[in-house]
Amino acid sequence: MELGDNRYGKAGIRLVRVDRDGPEHALTDLTVSTTLAGDLAATHLTGDNAGVLPTDTQKNTVYAFARDGVGEIEDFALRLARHFVDSTPTISRARVHIEQHNWDRLGAHSFVRGAGTRTATVSASEDGQWVVSGVSDLVVLNTTDSEFHGFHKDEYTTLAETDDRVLATAVTARWRHTGPTDWALSFTAARAALLGAFAATHSLSLQQTLYEMGRKVLETGETVAEVRLSLPNKHHFLVDLAPFGLDNPGEVFHAADRPYGLIEGAVVKPGAPDPGLAWW
Repeated sequence: MELGDNRYGKAGIRLVRVDRDGPEHALTDLTVSTTLAGDLAATHLTGDNAGVLPTDTQKNTVYAFARDGVGEIEDFALRLARHFVDSTPTISRARVHIEQHNWDRLGAHSFVRGAGTRTATVSASEDGQWVVSGVSDLVVLNTTDSEFHGFHKDEYTTLAETDDRVLATAVTARWRHTGPTDWALSFTAARAALLGAFAATHSLSLQQTLYEMGRKVLETGETVAEVRLSLPNKHHFLVDLAPFGLDNPGEVFHAADRPYGLIEGAVVKPGAPDPGLAWW
């Protein structure tokens, strides 16, 4: 028997930082997960923990680093990942994933939870580092300009073709950078590109919409090399009101939560370097 690929870390570290400089407070709400890998065979095979940085220490490092400020989550993840690789002799690879929960300002020190979650994933090793930015749970809906017809049919097909349907999804998108950039500006541009493409595309399939959204994100910056999207189709079915003596001219729908179609894909710039990382 041989020990295969392995890693360990601290998942779901909840961190809230309040910056109190000036009359308006700033709120940063994060969930951080760390993953470390390297020369860890001894702890698996013999129980020798000399090379293991405890997961509790990883959690404490996240809080200690936040004392100096968080800034953009890509930069915060880079600081943490490089620290774990550079300071722990047995660790050769570190992955830090951060979810930034969105709060919209109501007043100088009042907030309301906003839409979508900004994400960043950094992988650092002795050879280099990669940054992936993203957004998740960004729920969008078009009430028209969506069709689905001409699809393959077999003996089990019951779905009717349509030239007008509600199209809704909860966007999870991640875009890989080839180098440093203005993370805040890049995220704002990418998010706007996703939303703009969804709204502007007359969709013949959710796959077509996925490609247009990814293509628009790639156009936002030179450092964006690849976009991966996961789009669950949040089905809205027209309710049959005929049993009640009523018509339904595309106005009353049942919003079904499951089962749902799941459309996933990547859009890549030609010639973009591939990091070959399993976590991506």
